[in-house]
Amino acid sequence: MRTDNATLFAEGTVSTLRLIVYLALAVALMVLDHRGSYLELLRRTGSAVVEPIYRLAAFPADVARATRTAVVTQDQLAGENRQLREALLLAQARLNRLDTVVAQNARLKALLDAQKNLGLSVQFSRLVDVDLDPFRHRIVLDTGANQGVEVGQPVIDASGVMGQIVEVLPNTAVAMLITDPTHAIPVVVERSGVRTIAYGSGAIDRLELPNVPISADVKVGDRLLTSGLGGRFPAGFPVGEIRSISNDASGMFAAAVARPAAALDRSGEVLLLHDQAQPYGPPPTPPEEVGPPADLAGPAAGDDPAAAGRQSPPTAREAGVGGADDGTRDPSRHPSSPPAQNPAAATPSPTPETTE
Repeated sequence: MRTDNATLFAEGTVSTLRLIVYLALAVALMVLDHRGSYLELLRRTGSAVVEPIYRLAAFPADVARATRTAVVTQDQLAGENRQLREALLLAQARLNRLDTVVAQNARLKALLDAQKNLGLSVQFSRLVDVDLDPFRHRIVLDTGANQGVEVGQPVIDASGVMGQIVEVLPNTAVAMLITDPTHAIPVVVERSGVRTIAYGSGAIDRLELPNVPISADVKVGDRLLTSGLGGRFPAGFPVGEIRSISNDASGMFAAAVARPAAALDRSGEVLLLHDQAQPYGPPPTPPEEVGPPADLAGPAAGDDPAAAGRQSPPTAREAGVGGADDGTRDPSRHPSSPPAQNPAAATPSPTPETTE
């Protein structure tokens, strides 16, 4: 037993000394490498020797990853592609919606600026329906009689005149566009002051101005404004721009074609004018009674008979001749008596004979 214990103790002592030597050698190598980099070449050589072993150890993992990628089915790829397309379409729709909102804000700002610049009483309205065929150019608005809309109100957008209200319902109204074949609007050439009438042609981008005198100062590019004649549209609103001028067959008149100033096929918001244009010319005055002054007029019936003889002769209507405006006799006034004749008119005056 004592011999075995001595052997174990001797082996333990040798192992401890060997460990101390290895530790001292390791510390010495670390100090030398840190201060002088004496082991750099040895480290590089060892790394080059060990690198193939690392690659060999990682090879199974690389093979497994490549296998998983290779066995992905076509359905999975198609599903991923479909999801990506849907995401792209959604992003594009949001972008388009943003562009639409920006454009709408620009239109509303233009309408607001137009309202401020005009200084008129206007009402905002939106389009809810459009009827554009060769025989009818109408739009339906979302305001009606309950909102104060009336027949005949002019309709404009930020660029110019669009038309006028022709039908009013409780909460909607129908407006006729200026390009409707049955519509006509008095206009004036801004540059020269020539007045004419612009007719709808049935085309959304075309106004016709027939029967323009050849001598009229009208040129291509002239702007057309409302003249205020007719008492419907206030003066000064843009209507269109002359695009072409051609002479008719007679050579006495010219026919012009204009493009509307308003965006008739694009505007979604409009303004209704509450300020109506005044009729052209001075206000009408009541007609004055035609006859002699009161101090020279004869006495009424039943007064002095002698003075009655000085009265002016009766008119044709009072005498029963030509009871109606068209010159026909009115039998209700004198049913039995024949029409009276003026003696001077009944007896023709003698005419002097002429000799050749």
